[in-house]
Amino acid sequence: MKELQIKVQNNNNGSVAISVDGMIDAYSYGQLEQIFNNLINQSIYNFEVDLANVDYLSSAGAGIFIGTLGLVQENKGSIKLINLRPKVQETFDLLGLTQFFNIA
Repeated sequence: MKELQIKVQNNNNGSVAISVDGMIDAYSYGQLEQIFNNLINQSIYNFEVDLANVDYLSSAGAGIFIGTLGLVQENKGSIKLINLRPKVQETFDLLGLTQFFNIA
């Protein structure tokens, strides 16, 4: 199993780009949750998350995005998800989450 790799980069527009590589599941979602929490604690509320290299997203992994979305929206922020692979897109579709996220 490939270890989850996460890269964080500040964008010039005040948002943060997060690039995720690997599987976001019950074993690895905590890494992503920790990164989101650390950034929110720094008053960063706008995220662009690149999921091009995510092969699998479990419902536990999707839960991180749901919880984080609530926190950032309370602070007038947003989460944009980009480059979703078909299986990851399907997870968001099946859970009924596509209506809540800006997906490009």
